[in-house]
Amino acid sequence: MWRNYHAAISIEHALQLLEQHGSRARVIAGGTDILIELERKIRPDVDTLIDISRVPGLDGIALDGKGMLRLGPLVTHNRCAASAIIREQALPLAHACWEVGAPQIRNRGTVVGNLITASPANDTITPLMAMDAAVTLRSADGERVLPLSQFYRGVRSTVMRPNELLTEIAFPALQADERGMFIKLGLRRAQAIAVVNVAVIIRVGPGEPEAVCSRARIALGAVAPRIIRATEAEQFLRGEPLHAGEVERAARLAAQAARPIDDVRGSAGYRREMVRVLTGRALRAIGTGENQGELPDNPVLLCANAPDHPGPPLHAAWADGENGSAAPIATTVNGDTHSVRGAERKSLLRMLREDLGLIGTKEGCNEGECGACTVHLDGAAVMSCLVPAPRAHGADILTVEGLACDGKLHPLQQAFIKAGAVQCGYCTPGLLMAGAKLLQERPQPTLREAQQAITGNLCRCTGYYKVLDALQQSYAPGSKVANA
Repeated sequence: MWRNYHAAISIEHALQLLEQHGSRARVIAGGTDILIELERKIRPDVDTLIDISRVPGLDGIALDGKGMLRLGPLVTHNRCAASAIIREQALPLAHACWEVGAPQIRNRGTVVGNLITASPANDTITPLMAMDAAVTLRSADGERVLPLSQFYRGVRSTVMRPNELLTEIAFPALQADERGMFIKLGLRRAQAIAVVNVAVIIRVGPGEPEAVCSRARIALGAVAPRIIRATEAEQFLRGEPLHAGEVERAARLAAQAARPIDDVRGSAGYRREMVRVLTGRALRAIGTGENQGELPDNPVLLCANAPDHPGPPLHAAWADGENGSAAPIATTVNGDTHSVRGAERKSLLRMLREDLGLIGTKEGCNEGECGACTVHLDGAAVMSCLVPAPRAHGADILTVEGLACDGKLHPLQQAFIKAGAVQCGYCTPGLLMAGAKLLQERPQPTLREAQQAITGNLCRCTGYYKVLDALQQSYAPGSKVANA
């Protein structure tokens, strides 16, 4: 894992730490990618984490006076998916953010972090490329602004310097005559890496006897070393109506732009064909005004407070010393205060189990896939295997042990028993924590909302039917979690 961990209290403090540690340091907010890489030992060159997750003022989404949307580095995927501004004036980005991982991942993962990871299969890069986004990079030496198209060198490679921090994403808001859509194809409905993703934005201009396309932007993901634009398809659509023949021709031109490879998720030929299918599907949906896609009107976030609630700001930086002496992690777990030493290089999951003896939280995959380790961190459901233990300093945490109140089971625990929703039981703590947060957010959830809530939790015993039954039967207005 890491050797040194620092909690920054300002951008300036983070930049100072970057200058001090150089290329061996990584700035994290959610940490949903870098922690997996460190756990797998594929980043031996990184030994220092600089956590900016509680720097105040970095989670803003704003529309400026020039029609530019601006996102701070702590804007989470869930915040984007739920943001009225983004949904109204950058719908493809809202689509993409909703497709990232599962609620627990979206509560931690940030749009900026998704861009920096630089995978051509990442979901948010594609719509931002279609919307002509730019990024601001800041260091102790100054600031530079780059078009997103110039930010990437190749697979998992960017032009960022070791001492730079990405502080803002900016892009033009969609105008009244523009409509857009993002579509992703994965091997499952959630927690899936894209086989192909497509973002399409169309500007409709006046024409006789009907409206025609005056500008098209089509971006393709997971089909080349970098996100690419289907420029020939874009040019073809200019001045054309979105009729069946024109849509099919544009979709075929988009497929020709793809340069996919064969891998475990799909062959090159399959990917190219899916570019054609998805591009055509997006164009037809835009043409008929049905481009809302599968984005819910009121998405389940598993965060009953603000969608990206970062917790209270730190009044002083927490840091472990390079000589091995570290300050204790002062945290509140299930209402009890703790001061933990020796956990500064652990995940939150390991600290809970090994240092606090709270073994209800389970380790399944240890990479944010199974949801067995779900806990509530400062009001949001998260995968504790992907949270550095020092992030618990000054935080409020709820684990499955804290669901019961005054010796009585939580209503959801009782519902699990009544519905027979438990078999081997290994996944049960994570499902309970996701479900309890759902009930706090939606006291009387629909079946669809219950399904959304558990997309980050894998179970191979029950088939989910009994779990969903329990979630819909457990509402109790007086419960501890319902009133939290």
